[in-house]
Amino acid sequence: MAQEGPTPDTVQNQRALLKALLGVVGQVGCLTLLIIMVALFGGLWLDNQLQTRPWITLGLILLSVPLTFILVLRVVFSNADRIQDLSSKTIGKSTQEEAEGDGRQTDSSEA
Repeated sequence: MAQEGPTPDTVQNQRALLKALLGVVGQVGCLTLLIIMVALFGGLWLDNQLQTRPWITLGLILLSVPLTFILVLRVVFSNADRIQDLSSKTIGKSTQEEAEGDGRQTDSSEA
């Protein structure tokens, strides 16, 4: 009797991969928001203290862009190995199950 649908291991690997990807996306989003908010409010405060409105705010916002980009890359690369391992487990098992499923269908159709 052929087993229909993914196995529990595949489902578990898919959920783990989804959690890892959502975790990275959440980290990137929070990090980006935090850096931009610090640059914005810090710049507004400094502009107010030094009466240089809007130059310090604009400068800090512009400097926050490459800083954010570098930190996002660090977060992604630090999690890349774990995501790649989970992805290969998920893709490897689903490909193996498809191959086994194709073999079962061929065998059962010949009989």
